[in-house]
Amino acid sequence: MTSPASPADLYCVMGNPVAHSRSPAIHARFAELTGEHVAYERRLVPMDGFAQGVRAFAAEGGRGCNVTVPFKTDAPGLATECSERVQLAGAANTLTFRADGSIYADNTDGLGLVADITHNAGVSLAGRDVLLVGAGGAAAGVLGPLLLAGARHITVANRTLAKAQMLVQSHSALAALQKAELSAQDPLALSADFDVIVNATASSLSGGGVPVPSSVLRRGALAYDMMYGPAAQGFLDWARQHGAVPRDGLGMLVEQAAEAFLLWRGVRPPSAQVLREMQQPTATA
Repeated sequence: MTSPASPADLYCVMGNPVAHSRSPAIHARFAELTGEHVAYERRLVPMDGFAQGVRAFAAEGGRGCNVTVPFKTDAPGLATECSERVQLAGAANTLTFRADGSIYADNTDGLGLVADITHNAGVSLAGRDVLLVGAGGAAAGVLGPLLLAGARHITVANRTLAKAQMLVQSHSALAALQKAELSAQDPLALSADFDVIVNATASSLSGGGVPVPSSVLRRGALAYDMMYGPAAQGFLDWARQHGAVPRDGLGMLVEQAAEAFLLWRGVRPPSAQVLREMQQPTATA
């Protein structure tokens, strides 16, 4: 452990937009509770400036960064080494800058999502029918862990069907290994209903409408938006109106952050405690 007088180890979250991110507050609390001497900030990078932003941050002495929309699929291309999760997903949300100048990429999104659904929400994924809406970097990061959590059937729905089909194809071997069914569908062509619906699109962030019909919701289904706060409200209201149990992605954010913190610092922070604190009305962003 470093002394308080020494400079804090620097980390950040990079994205566009990024002003809404509560990651700095989460990591600050993790540091406080574990005694780790870290500083964590937001970095807004231009849409065409992600690689330059990462290199600049590393050159400033940054030790690692989280990656959010829309750069998760760009992140693996900057890495010297990628975890198996990143290789499967083709997307990364956590970069570690090593002392020798190399970059290690991992993806903690799926671990965070599964932990929040199974531990914090108390919903088992084993034997369940799951609808994953979206086929971008966010969806790619969680599909593998959802399969490993024992889902019986996962349908990936995306406006551009070819993207959903590519994501299904890249995970077909894992699905076979898990004895799970995996399929791709156009959101407007969905006819089945599901136990768990995960919205992994950026529609909430841009103020767009709910991307699937209400017929996908079984009574009492868990309807999960990976966004959180005001961005997720439209989806949560829609889910509640149609008899589903709504949940936003704050728990996923905290749990994936805990996995990143563990990766960077070798210490697992008390994520359940921090989530409870963040859920209080007085919690700050």
